[in-house]
Amino acid sequence: MDLHHLRLLRELGDRGSLAAVARAMHITPSAVSQQLRSLQGSARVPLTERRGRRLVLTEAGRALAAAAIEVSTALDRAGRAVDAYLDNPATPVTVAAFHSAGLTYFGPLLSRAGLPPLRCSDQDVPQAGFPALVADYDLVLAHRLAHSPPWPADRLTVVPLVHEPLYVAMPAGHRLASKTSLTTDDVAAEPWISVREGFPIEGVLTAIAAAAGRPVDIVHRVNEFTVVAAIVAAGGGLALLPGYTSRPDPGVVLRPLADLPVGRHIDVLTRPESLHRVAVRTVLDALHEIAAEHGRPPRA
Repeated sequence: MDLHHLRLLRELGDRGSLAAVARAMHITPSAVSQQLRSLQGSARVPLTERRGRRLVLTEAGRALAAAAIEVSTALDRAGRAVDAYLDNPATPVTVAAFHSAGLTYFGPLLSRAGLPPLRCSDQDVPQAGFPALVADYDLVLAHRLAHSPPWPADRLTVVPLVHEPLYVAMPAGHRLASKTSLTTDDVAAEPWISVREGFPIEGVLTAIAAAAGRPVDIVHRVNEFTVVAAIVAAGGGLALLPGYTSRPDPGVVLRPLADLPVGRHIDVLTRPESLHRVAVRTVLDALHEIAAEHGRPPRA
């Protein structure tokens, strides 16, 4: 027994003839008869009876038709509740981001007028861990290297936000700081600060080692870029820092790799159904605007 059958029973109670029911439901009278037989097969007592040339509901049929009205009313009420939720611009939106994206986007989002209430969280996870976060957050800011595998688009919606270049960071007084660009041979022999294993950006050091034909000496592993910049400024080694989302440090300069241009994709991951909400789309639009505002060339 489904909603279509319940509606048919209700129409029969209101209209009193198969022909009238068929017209109301835009089907043939024979289709009405067939569906009534199917409905009757699921009931323990007769739902209809003949009175002369008319087919009318029995007491049991009328009770079921009344229940059909209640079901229809409840479904209509539920549909309206869902629509109100989806169309409400003031429902809270949960946003997660890796550290440097949180540093760049959370402040501007929270200070922006006209946005729904925000619930922000930082999530320092390996690259493979970002897709699972959409189960807990409406919008997830994730990053991956340009040549790494794409996100699993069959399970989530991926909205590209920005492609961010990565630069070699060194102390302002470093011997290589006078160069406007570097090569892998220039930097391969230097001590390095890397992220922890499994996190985006680690793969760039692997590519540098392959291009230079020698292993890279990783002396520190730190994920937080503001800490990395402080270590670089203190002479603790070279590092890769993002061009748009790292906090400027006066003791650090950034230089591109001329023979190995590197960058990362910053994307917004979300469940497909989340984008039906007006509030979520409003925050996503704001993220695009902020991304456009924060694009800038590296510091000299």
